[in-house]
Amino acid sequence: MNPRTAAVFDAARAQQRAALIGYLPAGFPTVDDSVEIFQTMLDSGVDLLEVGLPYSDPLMDGPAIQESVEVALERGVTTADVLSVVNRLTPAEHQAVYVMSYWNPIERFGVQNFADELAAAGGSGVITPDLTPEEADAWIEVTEAAGIDRTFLVAPSSTDARIDIVSGATTGFVYAASTMGVTGTRDTVSDAAPQLVGRVRERTGQPIGVGLGVSSADQAASIAGYADGVIVGSAFIRRVLDAESSAEATAEVGRFAAELREGVRRSTHLSEPDA
Repeated sequence: MNPRTAAVFDAARAQQRAALIGYLPAGFPTVDDSVEIFQTMLDSGVDLLEVGLPYSDPLMDGPAIQESVEVALERGVTTADVLSVVNRLTPAEHQAVYVMSYWNPIERFGVQNFADELAAAGGSGVITPDLTPEEADAWIEVTEAAGIDRTFLVAPSSTDARIDIVSGATTGFVYAASTMGVTGTRDTVSDAAPQLVGRVRERTGQPIGVGLGVSSADQAASIAGYADGVIVGSAFIRRVLDAESSAEATAEVGRFAAELREGVRRSTHLSEPDA
């Protein structure tokens, strides 16, 4: 595990809470604005930041993420811009910055180049939602060499055998998608999430983050009762989309991050560290 990732979950565990993980696409609404918003997220309580790499065919993403990605792509945001955004951020010692990306942009950029440049920019890991461990031999090799984490996904439909494969290939944390649908805020988080986390926890000692659907501090508190990380994306994006200026967007995101931070502090029912 990358040292910064380890520091995120060690610090959260020491404070008897879940880690707060926040997502936004880079370059939304502009590259400079996204840097300011990302830094505000870190300064307001986000422990692990997911910097989204805009992609033209985001099949797993819901309306809010698709709309924000379209804004970034229309402004010409590139993979190099995403890496530049990561490089401009200043996380604290107990914080980490990941990139969330579909596989195609990484492959087009060059697998080795991407891993090396992300590590040089200070990135700690990558989440690849559409890459399976069976197809990731080259990715596993280069991330090991670069010292960055790789995160794969499990879903409620994952068999125990599948969970073993995913957790065996994952470093950093296992991403547990709480529903079978696309991303997006929901009034309630799927009842399948606690069961999925329990199944994963029986098979790995790695931290487990739960994503897809978190839209409030109350939901964050609920997930913090059984998961090691609470992942929030669309709800952050919605605050930027609804803002009338970049300054308002930054302020709203900061306020929401602080609310979520208080939410994850409410529950202390967390897993014990590995023996």
